[in-house]
Amino acid sequence: MVWYGAWIKRSSENKDLLDALLSMLTNVSSMAILMEHGFYDAYAGESKDHSPAAKFYTGDIVSMNSAASSSHHHDMPIEHFSYTCLAIFKDRFQKMDGAVAGVCLKCQTIPKVAAIFVWKSLQCCYNYILNQDSRSVLPYFDGFSLDLKYDVFKVVYVSGDGALNFHFYPPHKMLEGKEGLHNNVTQELNRVAE
Repeated sequence: MVWYGAWIKRSSENKDLLDALLSMLTNVSSMAILMEHGFYDAYAGESKDHSPAAKFYTGDIVSMNSAASSSHHHDMPIEHFSYTCLAIFKDRFQKMDGAVAGVCLKCQTIPKVAAIFVWKSLQCCYNYILNQDSRSVLPYFDGFSLDLKYDVFKVVYVSGDGALNFHFYPPHKMLEGKEGLHNNVTQELNRVAE
C-alpha cells in the first residue's frame, strides 16, 4: 500500500507534518511496515490532454519509478541527476502509448528522484514496461551507481473523489487499540462492499 499526500508547501511545516505523519503511522504499525518516507517536490510534468496537473481517480492505474544514488560519494549533484531524469521523461512521455499524465518528483533530503505516471489501463502500463528498452538510458548515468525501483498500483481511494462513499475515522478513532481499529475498518469495508 502506498499513501500519497499533496498539499501547498509551507516551508516551516515540513518537519512538523512529517513528525505527525510518522507518529500516526507508528500507531497502525501492526497493519503495515513503513519502508520509506520523505517530502518530494514536483519539478516537471506533462499530460496528454494538456491539463496542468497529473490527476488520478479511484480505479486508475498508476506506476511509480524511482532512482536513487547508491554510491557513497555522490558523483553527480542532485541538480544534474534530476535534470538527466527530466530529459529522459521529456524524451519518452509522448511515445508512451496509454499514458495519460506524468510528473517528476525530487526528494528534499536525499539524492533521489521519482516519476509517477497515470495510465488508461493496466494493459497499456504493462505493455510499455515490457517493451521499453531501459538499456538505452544507462549511458546518461555513466559512472553513477543507481538503486532503481518500479511499482504499479491500482488506486483504491482518492479523498474528494465522489465515486466512493467511505467515511474517515477521526484521529481519536485511529489511535484506538489494534482490535478496535481493525474491527471498525472491517465493518466499514463490509458495509461498502454491500
